[in-house]
Amino acid sequence: MTCIIIDDEPLAVDLLTSYASKIEDLEVIGSFNNPIDALKLLRETAIDLVFLDIQMPEITGVEFKKIINPDIKVIFTTAYSEYALESYDLNAVDYLLKPITFQRFLKAVEKVQSKSANAITNESNDYIFVKTEYRHQKLLFSDILYLKGLSDYVAIQTNDGKVLTLQNMKDFEQILPNNKFIRVHKSYIVSLEHIEYIERNRIIINGEHLPIGATYKDAFWDKING
Repeated sequence: MTCIIIDDEPLAVDLLTSYASKIEDLEVIGSFNNPIDALKLLRETAIDLVFLDIQMPEITGVEFKKIINPDIKVIFTTAYSEYALESYDLNAVDYLLKPITFQRFLKAVEKVQSKSANAITNESNDYIFVKTEYRHQKLLFSDILYLKGLSDYVAIQTNDGKVLTLQNMKDFEQILPNNKFIRVHKSYIVSLEHIEYIERNRIIINGEHLPIGATYKDAFWDKING
């Protein structure tokens, strides 16, 4: 299980990093004193868990939780008990009150592991829920034409228009069924069903010309040619 640690106090980061190193199947991918710096990593890398301080400059942990992928598990870490109720309203896995002991840290991690083990994936689903603004929007796979990764968000082009989300391309590459979708460029994932035709190194969907990147070309043609 991969995690990152976000806390504006370097000593708190060092402590949690030390605790995490004692748990065999918990890997710290990065640590940050500023949550803004963590956003780039979360957009580019699939992370299972975030240890997140609440009181920080620029953006609070509560605000940060609201804009990241809702599938990422969050354990809040703070010196202030008054935020506990709000953290549970945000579906945080746990709330660790500083000073944090290793036993309490371990219990929180085990709670995440238990939730992951009990998660049920319904392979028959023909839809996903996407976090956009302050709601989770249901999108049918059959309605999605393609996804375009931009600097700070992903634009999902559907039959009904465009949906914007702060989830990243890595997330969608894992979530979307690979018999229906394929990544063809660092900035594009396309629906195989909606490809109208392929012209040289471009895919045409709904009149739009989408590039096929050199890195993805071989895998794309392998998929197309069966």
